[in-house]
Amino acid sequence: MSYAKDLPIMRLQFYLTAPYSCSYLPERTARSQVAAPGDLIDTGVYSELVRLGFRRSGQHVYRPRCDACRACVTVRVPVAEFEPSRAQRRCQTRNADLALRFRPLAFDEAHYRLYRRYQAARHAGGGMDQDDRQQFRSFLLQSRVDSVLAEFSLDGEVVMVALVDKLIDGLSAVYTFFDPDLEKRGLGTLGVLTQIRLAREIGLPYVYLGYWIEACNKMAYKRAYSPLEGLIDGRWERLGKDDGKTA
Repeated sequence: MSYAKDLPIMRLQFYLTAPYSCSYLPERTARSQVAAPGDLIDTGVYSELVRLGFRRSGQHVYRPRCDACRACVTVRVPVAEFEPSRAQRRCQTRNADLALRFRPLAFDEAHYRLYRRYQAARHAGGGMDQDDRQQFRSFLLQSRVDSVLAEFSLDGEVVMVALVDKLIDGLSAVYTFFDPDLEKRGLGTLGVLTQIRLAREIGLPYVYLGYWIEACNKMAYKRAYSPLEGLIDGRWERLGKDDGKTA
């Protein structure tokens, strides 16, 4: 894309973190490449970084750079070609009673309580289930790019929140949390489907879903959105059933 040549991405510096325990694959260590300084990373710069495989956590922009592993594959959905499966259409119908509104990145106590319930149910013992309000703000409410909270409610009660970044060429699904007691509704699926629909409506070609790891069950859901493209050896390629990078 032609916009890349006009971005100050060449002014950024990149450094490697020390090794740390991998969050996805047991008994492995990971390293990240971090982009800095953060005050140069606006929406335009970040859009180009995402196309190169970077993601963000709060204002921390990084991509995996492990010494002996290439399991993480950045993936995106080309929205013009996406057609929901029968199960995904049922999910949309099942959740037609939810109300959607968009909120700025501001603290809401109801969001925080829902976040804590979600972490306790889905990621107990992982550390994030102990996040206090300041850690919640740092993770979800600090952004230098064009970001919004998509809030889903049922009968006036918030049941899901999705943090979404609007990039030059798509939407980036940053993080989603939902009511763990409503598991049968498939709220996580609904969140992705909604972002695909929104990207199509505003004329953006992609929804970026972060990293997919073939050997990690927590990441398996991303293959349900077809077609799916992966960034492999620096090039975006259509992923087939047996594609992916492993150690």
